[in-house]
Amino acid sequence: MLASPCSASRGRSARTAQVLNEHLGWAEIRHPFHPLKGQRFPVLKTRRVGGVDTLLLGHAERGSFSIASEWTDWGTPSVHDGAGVTACRFDLDMLLELIDLIDQLAVSASKKSSTKGA
Repeated sequence: MLASPCSASRGRSARTAQVLNEHLGWAEIRHPFHPLKGQRFPVLKTRRVGGVDTLLLGHAERGSFSIASEWTDWGTPSVHDGAGVTACRFDLDMLLELIDLIDQLAVSASKKSSTKGA
């Protein structure tokens, strides 16, 4: 009995091995603290290691090395990418409001402790 095309494809997983000599393109390292940041390397292989998508890159002097794809231009853009947007870390007005709140709490706490001792 012949299996129908639908039932035959259900039990099979997608191809995960690279085709021999398949050109995967290039990747630029984008991580801000990586010593090779800004350099481009040929992608030799893609794989998933410990739940992290990684790229195996080729280097002329060092051979091949593996790097998380999110540290390259293949990954999801991060806050470190320089799209001309600067991340705002603090809002001065909110910090001043926080100082006022802490002062109010300190006064309130000192009043409570002085009334308990009387």
